Amino acid sequence: MDAKTLRNLEPLELEDKEKELKKELFNLRFQLVTGRLESPARLRVARREVARVRTIYLEKLASQASSSASLSGGSGD
Repeated sequence: MDAKTLRNLEPLELEDKEKELKKELFNLRFQLVTGRLESPARLRVARREVARVRTIYLEKLASQASSSASLSGGSGD
């Protein structure tokens, strides 16, 4: 999944996507240990997808926090 598509998702959807990808990563690691992994490159791709989802999720949280801080009137005057 590309970053543009991920940026259109809501934070809860990103959390679900991350859980799904982590489950897939676990299964790939298990296949690696048991010798049944067909494509070792898939491990690398899965790790990058998890990182991409996590990064976009954290960016959304940071932007929400900064927008809520600016709405609360940040100046103490």
